[in-house]
Amino acid sequence: MKKHLQLVLSLSYLLIATVAYSQAKKPTLMVVPSDAWCIKNGYVLNFNDQGTMVKIPDYQKAFQEDTDVLLVISQINGMMADRGFPLKNMESAIKTLKSNSAEDNLRTSKNTGSGINESPIDALKKVAKADIIMQLTWVVNKMGPKKSITFNLQGIDAYTDKQIATAAGTGAQSFSAELPVLLSEAVLSHMDKFTERLQAHFDDMFENGREIIIRIQKWDDWDGDLETEYGDDDEELGYIIEDWLADNTVKGRFSTTDITDNMALFEQVRIPLYNEKNRAIDARRYTNGLSKYLKNAPFNIPNKLVMKGLGRATIILGGK
Repeated sequence: MKKHLQLVLSLSYLLIATVAYSQAKKPTLMVVPSDAWCIKNGYVLNFNDQGTMVKIPDYQKAFQEDTDVLLVISQINGMMADRGFPLKNMESAIKTLKSNSAEDNLRTSKNTGSGINESPIDALKKVAKADIIMQLTWVVNKMGPKKSITFNLQGIDAYTDKQIATAAGTGAQSFSAELPVLLSEAVLSHMDKFTERLQAHFDDMFENGREIIIRIQKWDDWDGDLETEYGDDDEELGYIIEDWLADNTVKGRFSTTDITDNMALFEQVRIPLYNEKNRAIDARRYTNGLSKYLKNAPFNIPNKLVMKGLGRATIILGGK
């Protein structure tokens, strides 16, 4: 009897561990109205970027003035939750953004002296810490008393902005006037394949690492550059940085897209999703490791780490 009880307990613990592991591997999502939908419906902020008028989504205004946004996003959130995908609530992220006074924060570019440094969607990504952004566009079609909905749902990697999954179509005509019902009928047949693509992308990241971009630059008044030699082997700084990336990326995977004496660009830098304590790693935490490596002996290079969005980090050599 005791052996039977022990076997049952062992199987139960194994089942719990398996479930917990599978849940840990699920990507975190956030559903947002697309740029196209926001612009079409007048929920935009206009800025003059060096003489060019730039339109960016005003998400807060959309949530405050259009109840359809809440209904539609809630419907998609529910459909994804039913399939076991955790979601970050966009409305809550906007409130956090507001309390941090970050929504309308504009910064001057060091290179051009002007321009928008961080878009609202980049700011949202940083607050929500979602792996995948689901951009949703929808249009209600009317034909007499009947209605249908045309939708386009795009899964975007929050770190690289690459589209990894899409679902689009037009639902059947219905006499129902309720937008959530129309959306559910239109999206339902596409949702399983859509979530399969999302999960496949996340499984690849779990095994092969998340992609980020790292740029190396230098201040004008620093007397060193990427060709400066260090150590007994007189190795150039550019190669030293490449060696660090090779030792600290998943399976040593990264691409040196461009490198000169004054700058370097590394793309497809594969970083682990979690550290040894099972805590999520983002581009800032990862690149901070390289920053500290360069600050310490034998290099002793002061530097500044600058982030853009979740997946783009720049280290500026020569000072803070």
